[in-house]
Amino acid sequence: MGDPKFSRRKYDTPAHPWEGDRIKEENELLMKYGLKNKRELWRAKSFVRGLRAQSRDLQARIRTGDPQAKSETALLLARCSRLSLLPEEGATLNDVLSLNTEALLARRLQTIVYRKGLAYTPKQARQLIVHGHAAVGTRKVTIPGYIVKRSEEEQIQYHTTSPIANELHPMRPKPDELKAKIQAETAKPEVEEGEKIKVAKPKLKKIITTELKEEKEEDITKVVPPEEPDKEG
Repeated sequence: MGDPKFSRRKYDTPAHPWEGDRIKEENELLMKYGLKNKRELWRAKSFVRGLRAQSRDLQARIRTGDPQAKSETALLLARCSRLSLLPEEGATLNDVLSLNTEALLARRLQTIVYRKGLAYTPKQARQLIVHGHAAVGTRKVTIPGYIVKRSEEEQIQYHTTSPIANELHPMRPKPDELKAKIQAETAKPEVEEGEKIKVAKPKLKKIITTELKEEKEEDITKVVPPEEPDKEG
């Protein structure tokens, strides 16, 4: 069991440190949910991985006729339902296997504070929580990674002692501004003709642009023949 004074690591690091696709996906999730570092993301991945492993183990035990597996299955499904990862009724162990990391990240207090319109951005939501401006009911919660239960979701608000609880506070988000911000994020940018070439190295971009310009000039000279001089009678 170990000494309770020494906390253990609650996440597993990636097996290979340099994987381009994984690093790109992790960076996108960090920006989307306003995470501080990748340890928070790895902790969420390890938590979901543990739920899926428990689901696979229970499915194998049920097939062998273990009577204890049915009660453990009910407890696992009740836990996922309590965290709002699965619906309250009709969930099965296969639904647990379909859970992904974003399902858990969406249940973090930081994410729900942002989605309820209490902050302009996920980063600001994190700042409000750490500084003690957010509360679950009457209880102040200063942990951005706190997993909000289904019964607590409607109780999230500004803490009563926070100055932002005042509706006239300048840092309090306005509904109209939040609505415009959400519409701007969801709108897809239009692709214009003659889109600029995006190349990592400036020298390579200059070479490609010059070659395209020369090819265009050659095509024009081929299509339009040179004018012949006028013949004098």
